[in-house]
Amino acid sequence: MPSRTIRVDYLTRVEGEGALELDIRDGAVDGVRLSIFEPPRFFEALLRGRDATEAPDITARICGICPVAYQMSSVHAVENALGLAVPPPIRALRRLLYCGEWIESHALHIVLLHAPDFLGFPDAISMASAHGEMVTRGLALKKTGNALLRLLGGREIHPVNVRVGGFYRAPTADELAALVPDLQAAREQAVALARWVAGFRFPDFERDYEFVALRHPDEYPLNEGRLVSNRGLDIPVSDYDATFEERHVAHSTALQSVLRARGSYQVGPLARFNLNHDRLGPSVQALAAELGLAPGCRNPFRSIIVRAIEVVYACEEALRLIAAYAPPEAPFVAAPPQAGIGVACTEAPRGILYHHYRLNADGSILSARIVPPTSQNQGTIEEDLRIVATRDLDLPEDELRDHCEQAIRNYDPCISCSTHFLRLEVRRR
Repeated sequence: MPSRTIRVDYLTRVEGEGALELDIRDGAVDGVRLSIFEPPRFFEALLRGRDATEAPDITARICGICPVAYQMSSVHAVENALGLAVPPPIRALRRLLYCGEWIESHALHIVLLHAPDFLGFPDAISMASAHGEMVTRGLALKKTGNALLRLLGGREIHPVNVRVGGFYRAPTADELAALVPDLQAAREQAVALARWVAGFRFPDFERDYEFVALRHPDEYPLNEGRLVSNRGLDIPVSDYDATFEERHVAHSTALQSVLRARGSYQVGPLARFNLNHDRLGPSVQALAAELGLAPGCRNPFRSIIVRAIEVVYACEEALRLIAAYAPPEAPFVAAPPQAGIGVACTEAPRGILYHHYRLNADGSILSARIVPPTSQNQGTIEEDLRIVATRDLDLPEDELRDHCEQAIRNYDPCISCSTHFLRLEVRRR
């Protein structure tokens, strides 16, 4: 059988620019490369020398879909370096803001990016001709999530109201109460969306992944917790660098993260669900059971159901937080500058997002390191692709290409987020 190479020059329905190459030799898959070729944007270098209080606004520009995740990891890491603790009302507002991002980001991915794969449509526009109600429902959910971002963050894209120590302005109870009817409607829309995607036909595909996520003693994880896995990992976030390692691969401008002891791992909705199912609350757990989703699910194609379940959870959690809201005495806690090292992980829609900062005594940033979810999942995606391509090797190339792209979209990769670092060496002879 002749050797051949199958290329997807530009991945579609993902955020950012990437490509896929499959090398097939003697009838077997010889090589898989998920090539992320979007130019690095050097955000970590941009942060050096800037005041630490600027970090949330700068890092928010890394992504237009998940800016809150970057802001939350950033403010937590800087506050960790400064030894700063925020009062419960500010903590609750941060969790509420994150709920808005989960709602809008998951709704975008489910309806506009991933559902067409399962229904045989090339895009959401053509899918709308047969499933217009669901497309409308997804857009309505995204609108509700955006309303939370606009109120708490100051605007929907790259919010500007987040600051070290809290917020520049805290909402009034009446402003939050005005969102309740839309959030109640969004919860019902999210339940209907979850039931719809649970009815898709899913490929028979399972792998023995190591799932990694935050775990909090009382809550489904968003901003805080220990890093745990289904293979015994249980560490504070401060041990991240001793446990995980980033590696450069020649075909990608994104670094690939691995567990030092065991290699690749998976972060994101499926990992969160499997490791934190008991934190979802009775009504969401009951919905998951109704949809046939239980802890221990190892089929990444079913992650679309988990995302829908998390939208339901985020709507319920937002309603709970609003009902319990008591405005803080002040919108922020003062953060005097000092030297220090700070780290934080929060749960972006796509998985854990790690920030590490070293600060000077004047509060300026000596160094910064950011490890986004897509960098952490990239090795696992390539392993999935090898199995999918091997299984479907006899299919026509167009079908094989479509199946591989669908396997990539299981992870909702944010490619622009992952192209954050490149070591440049110039040799002149």
